[in-house]
Amino acid sequence: MMRKFRLFFRNNRIWFIVGSIVVGLIGLSIYGLSKIESFYRIQTLAHIPLDLLLGLAHSIFYVFMYMIVFVRGGFYGNFKKNKVKAKDVAVSFKEVVGLEGAKKEALEVVELIKDRKQLQKIGGKIIKGILLMGPPGCGKTLLAQAIATECKVPFISSAASEFVEVYVGVGASRVRSLFKKARECAYADGACIVFIDEIEVIGRERTFSYMGGGQETNSTQNQLLVEMDGLDNKKSNVIVIAATNADEDILDKALLRPGRFDKKLAITLPNLKEREQLFSFYLEKVKVDPEVKIDRLARKAVHKSPADIENIIKESALIATRKKKEVINMKDISEAMDRIDLGMETHIDMTSKELEITAYHEAGHATAIYLMHPTDDVFKVSVKSHQGSLGLVAHLPKEELHCENKDKLIADIIVSLAGYVAEKIKYNTTTTGVLSDFKKSMTVANYMVWRVGMGNSGLIGDFSIIPEGEMSQGLKERLNDDTMLIMNSCYSKIEEFLKANWDAVDAIAKRLIKDKELDFDELEETMETVGKRKPKSIESL
Repeated sequence: MMRKFRLFFRNNRIWFIVGSIVVGLIGLSIYGLSKIESFYRIQTLAHIPLDLLLGLAHSIFYVFMYMIVFVRGGFYGNFKKNKVKAKDVAVSFKEVVGLEGAKKEALEVVELIKDRKQLQKIGGKIIKGILLMGPPGCGKTLLAQAIATECKVPFISSAASEFVEVYVGVGASRVRSLFKKARECAYADGACIVFIDEIEVIGRERTFSYMGGGQETNSTQNQLLVEMDGLDNKKSNVIVIAATNADEDILDKALLRPGRFDKKLAITLPNLKEREQLFSFYLEKVKVDPEVKIDRLARKAVHKSPADIENIIKESALIATRKKKEVINMKDISEAMDRIDLGMETHIDMTSKELEITAYHEAGHATAIYLMHPTDDVFKVSVKSHQGSLGLVAHLPKEELHCENKDKLIADIIVSLAGYVAEKIKYNTTTTGVLSDFKKSMTVANYMVWRVGMGNSGLIGDFSIIPEGEMSQGLKERLNDDTMLIMNSCYSKIEEFLKANWDAVDAIAKRLIKDKELDFDELEETMETVGKRKPKSIESL
């Protein structure tokens, strides 16, 4: 019997100790009350119920605040997102211009959502998640809205940053609220699309640290994973569409596995044909001169996103309005491109000598690009100052290139050195204006030799990954010799070429001194006055 009592006491000793302390305190209180006068004893006893009530109220208030702030997110966790009906989104696929490849894949998704009953009959499962990947301004949000409109289902839009708070648990609470709302919409309307923009904010690969770093983002992402796993599409039919500008590799692997984001749509920058469609679409919204050449604009807008093209048209309308014009012409659009790409013109007072040197420097670049470069065209030559530069030559590829060959890289170096060589031929000296040109040309030559095996000595491989201390001095010297060989060879070629075509350099420089700026047509006209025509094909340099 004694052993059982000892075992019971050992297992419940904490309660015995607490009970003893409570009994002792009560006993002391009773003893203390018995020793004071009756008036004060009655007053003290009268306060005890009130003190108990106040203590209980404080406890309830503390528990309430703890629950709403630290556990459920409280007022921070409120996440009221209203559904938008498909007819109110009203973005058709016709309005999604310049994304032909992505639209085809998106239409397949639409058919799957529309024909979900047929898919379920043959044992298939509805897509749970769609990940839209691509550069900013390419129409990811617009495409998600078009999918909702085409499917005729409610659309709930949010940004991933809305799930991030300083308090742990708030993000997870907001995710739960969002998906609860989505399920209610899907129950009422048959389906619902949830759009989460900038998913990388909460979708980055999770970090686990004993210091607790990243705990809030981890819990938010964990809740998103749980909610997507819990989507029973036979009942709720909630489809999650997420968009990101970031590389897919930074997203957590659990987010990308099958069963969560089942389909990925890559949205790329528009090609030449798509840029023509974009310019046609946005120019229809403004009054424009009939002489505006859409094909020329599309060629000038290489690597521009749909948002960039829309911004160009908006800016050109502002420029035309300031000039009191009734229509937008080619000059306005060209000026808008310059403002967006190069920044506002900064007025710098140059001496006549400095202006002439700058004009010959830029004329050297322009001549080299126009007559020698295998892939690029000159779209503007200027001796107006933009963002601190005294002059510039704007050149772009004639078409999208996804890799560069040796001829193109050599041509880039030759063009970079052309300004330096033009100064030297004209004045037998040079200026500090060649600094950026040298930096660019040396960077390209170094890249060719050290990284992509284009040096003359036959060394191949990416030598930049070899640690500094593990590379022999002899190997460094061979690589550096190859780099300088490319630089010297390009210098010799452009020097010989500009001397042979000095009449073209001289004509461009004199017109620049007079007009300050030449567009492609004006440059072509200047070249024709000295009998120079752009070659239709360029042999290997």
